[in-house]
Amino acid sequence: MSTAARAKDWLLKPAARLVPLDEDRARLELAEIASAAREEGLTRLAKFLAGKGEGQDFLAAVFDLSPFLRDTARRRPQILDGLFEQTIEARLKAIRAAIDQAHLAETLSESGLMMELRQWKAEAHFLIALADLAGEAETALTVRRLSDLADACTRAAVDFLLRDAHGQGKLKLPDVDNPSKQSGWILLGMGKLGAHELNFSSDIDLVVFFDPEAPAVVDPLDATELFSRLTRRLVRILQDRTEHGYVFRTDLRLRPDPGSTPLAIPVEAALRYYEARGQNWERAAMIKARPVAGDLAAGAAFLKELQPYIWRKYMDYAAIADVHSIKRQIHAHKGHGEIAVKGHNVKLGRGGIREIEFFVQTQQLIAGGRFPELRGRETVPMLGELATRGWITTEARDALARQYWFLRRVEHAVQMVADEQTHTLPEDDEGLERIARMLAFADAPAFSQAFRASLQQVERHYAALFETAPELSTGIGNLVFTGDVDDPDTLQTLHGLGFQRPSDICRVIRGWHFGRYRVTQSAEARERLTELTPALLRSFGQTRRADEALMRFDEFLAGLPAGIQLFSLLQSNPALLKLLATIMGAAPRLAAIITRRPHVFDGLLDPALLTELPDRAYLSARLSAFVEGDRLYEDVLDRLRIFASEQKFLIGVRLLAGSIDPARAGRAFSDLADLTIEAALQAVTAEFAARHGTIAGGVVALLGMGKLGSRELTAGSDVDLILLYDHAPDAEESDGDKPLAPSHYYTRMTQRLIAAVSAPTAEGVLYELDLRLRPSGNKGPVATHIDAFKKYQRQEAWTWEHMALARARAIAGDASLCSEVEAEVAAVLGQPRDAAKVMAEASEMRAMIEKEKPPRDLWDIKLIPGGLIDLEFIAQVAVITGQVGAGPRVTGTAEILSRLSPGFANAGARQELFDAYALYLALTQMTRLCLTGAFERDDVPPGLSDLLLAVTDLPDFDVLEAHLKETSQKVRKDFDLLLRAGRS
Repeated sequence: MSTAARAKDWLLKPAARLVPLDEDRARLELAEIASAAREEGLTRLAKFLAGKGEGQDFLAAVFDLSPFLRDTARRRPQILDGLFEQTIEARLKAIRAAIDQAHLAETLSESGLMMELRQWKAEAHFLIALADLAGEAETALTVRRLSDLADACTRAAVDFLLRDAHGQGKLKLPDVDNPSKQSGWILLGMGKLGAHELNFSSDIDLVVFFDPEAPAVVDPLDATELFSRLTRRLVRILQDRTEHGYVFRTDLRLRPDPGSTPLAIPVEAALRYYEARGQNWERAAMIKARPVAGDLAAGAAFLKELQPYIWRKYMDYAAIADVHSIKRQIHAHKGHGEIAVKGHNVKLGRGGIREIEFFVQTQQLIAGGRFPELRGRETVPMLGELATRGWITTEARDALARQYWFLRRVEHAVQMVADEQTHTLPEDDEGLERIARMLAFADAPAFSQAFRASLQQVERHYAALFETAPELSTGIGNLVFTGDVDDPDTLQTLHGLGFQRPSDICRVIRGWHFGRYRVTQSAEARERLTELTPALLRSFGQTRRADEALMRFDEFLAGLPAGIQLFSLLQSNPALLKLLATIMGAAPRLAAIITRRPHVFDGLLDPALLTELPDRAYLSARLSAFVEGDRLYEDVLDRLRIFASEQKFLIGVRLLAGSIDPARAGRAFSDLADLTIEAALQAVTAEFAARHGTIAGGVVALLGMGKLGSRELTAGSDVDLILLYDHAPDAEESDGDKPLAPSHYYTRMTQRLIAAVSAPTAEGVLYELDLRLRPSGNKGPVATHIDAFKKYQRQEAWTWEHMALARARAIAGDASLCSEVEAEVAAVLGQPRDAAKVMAEASEMRAMIEKEKPPRDLWDIKLIPGGLIDLEFIAQVAVITGQVGAGPRVTGTAEILSRLSPGFANAGARQELFDAYALYLALTQMTRLCLTGAFERDDVPPGLSDLLLAVTDLPDFDVLEAHLKETSQKVRKDFDLLLRAGRS
């Protein structure tokens, strides 16, 4: 039979033509899968894959572009072989039917069910991806298939658990063959699952209730405990990672008051909660709620009872204001410059999926009470209804629907590469090219152009939609600040805008108009400020602590030398004004910086600010331009301080605006420290040599330790360093006017470096330096000879010093000495050690820190049990006991945790630790950026709470706290398992 004839039997007909990144590699990968098929006796498939044709070209491209799909095909070629017998649609239907029947097998154990579900899910997942990439399935069908798969798996696990409880006499099911019927166990799918809009690597949001009066319930008093235990087992069945993978990560955080309620909540208690304490974000979430498993009739009855809570007959103004504040919480700073494609978050970034979903939901909340047809769960059909009712134009409907499905396709491609729940486009060229080709674009520039156009279209409609959304008042109201008596209508307007002390605000603004500050002394400046005032007050009114924010702005104005340019700019650029209001309202630390040093604000005037990623190359080029030319020593140091303070501020602003994520901010802060400290070292070395000469063969290297070494600095971090030097063996002293012996020379030079970097001047401090991690700590010399360092690390260093070395990274100095230092560090870390002894010592050390420095509260993220220190200790112990997977040495905690060897931590624990670190990093970066002191739970600027929710993508502060608490408990459990159990 010819290849062409055989190809006819292949039932997937790709409509899209995909091109691999590397044609030769793609063919090789296809040949490997063909040989795997041969080994399994699948000769038909092996022959097909060895042939030529559209199907083979398509598969070669897919397996080159997606390592995840390639590995699945290599492990289970039978899935591909099945496509000779059945179409993808028929096969998916058969898989769902098999999943639905799973619970009926009499002999099935929980572990057996877990294995079966994982295997069915892996096959279905693979086929859904293949159909999507082939263009056989529209994105709307892909999300429906994924949601149906999640429904089926959840139902199978629920039915199995109900039968199991029945077998143990805990429940008395009316119909054992249909276990969910009248069981009283209600599982609502929320978010994308509820709307049948699941993405490729999505977790599933469930909220679990139960009816203690249901016919199946034996003992109503024991029901909370029983259903909570069943829910816990359900989560384990679905999300635990085994050798067969996982089914779906499962999230229960959207239940009422998750910090203090059981996993399963009685129906009556839930209804009482929503009626009395339910918040608008919970109403918005309930729009998408759908009974997905368990007692579907009871679930539908519960949602029916909840209708009056979700859909208010009359929309009160307070609720509209709250809807608008939810919108502000999610709304990143819009319109400031171009949108960066690399590293853009397709879901949460500017012009992203969330903006389309959020617009639809807010309109539903506002109008759904009066118009039942606006109560649907799915985004695109609801856009249609909104257009039918005249809430949006047909042009907006068509554009947003088109862009919604385009952005969902992009999101799927990003996730299909490695089956990771990420929404962020790659930051490297090859990664972006990969996504472009998966989506059948010619190349990355063509994709970038389409992607950017899509985001801009969404952003434009989103802004327009909210401008036309019902506002609290159409005009802003009276604003009169002349004379010396408060105008009563103005006081009322200010109060309506959100100011608590309108009279004080009037006094402040009158001060501006009277030209009391340099910035308002010219008539033109006062005129511009007067024109700007309504927009200014509206922006500050929205910061949730309006008075405080405006007072900070007043301090800022007091320090400015001139204002015409600034006022004109703010007037023509609402996004910048909004950003400034956010800084004043949410970030006292940044507000203090721009008040003390208004020049840092100049960086905000750069329209490309939010699109240029502050990577090493970008910062290095900016620094060179800033300090170029022959400058005096003190002048160079001052330029470095100015540059560092401005760039720290601008990195912070990018984080605040959501244009970079917390991990990228950590790397940027660290790159900035590397570059400016290296420049300071060069200046100090040259200045010191001018007086004392040089030492024969003398070289220096700086070893970055702590958060600098791991590239995780925050806005307020100090810097840990060790200075190492080497010189010719016979060098006795330097050759300058004032010669010094080598050890004395490098000690004095290090002291000069400390002064250059840490001494306060009119331009502030570059960094606070900490050299306590050097050999022998504060008792040892500030500069260490490389041989002394080697000897100390190999013969005298304590376990904790080797743990600290796990983060060490050469950041500046002579290239060959830096390489030698890096090689020495790697050799010391790789020495054989007694793992049990290391774990015991690390564990004792952690206990001692806990005793001597107990955490203040839950928000002391570094010190809480299961906090940052636990994660850092796990990573460091893994490094020095050789428990990190092969590959180049990394110093970042996140990278180390993701590469823990399977023998040390299983895939589930790895994911848990990695996710915990991402959460802690996000919270730490944002709080350090915005606050100068500790995070005071009861005195958080409301704007900062909004930023923390935006950066963690959680709907409410109580949910965030519950998540933080739950995460720290998981980490502590993992810490005990990995470090303490290892000793027993």
